[in-house]
Amino acid sequence: MSGAHTMVRTQMAVNDAVFLLAQGQDLDDLRRRIENAVDLGGRFVSFVVVGNREVSVLFSPRTSVTFSVETVLYDDRDDGDADMPYGGFFDD
Repeated sequence: MSGAHTMVRTQMAVNDAVFLLAQGQDLDDLRRRIENAVDLGGRFVSFVVVGNREVSVLFSPRTSVTFSVETVLYDDRDDGDADMPYGGFFDD
């Protein structure tokens, strides 16, 4: 990717589901909200994924969560704005 415009993308694996988090996610806050949900015995936690779509996952004491990061090519649509999703049938 030499010379290409890049960005860091965070992947979150929850049990067997994998989510690519949108840019702008506050990972420290997301971790705290997940830990709080687990401490409370289980709660839904919402976050924004690539495509600017909001996802809610039920986190419980039996939930396995892994975060990883990678450098990817820059995508200016991936700004984390859930009010402006992209993708699907009507994307340009």
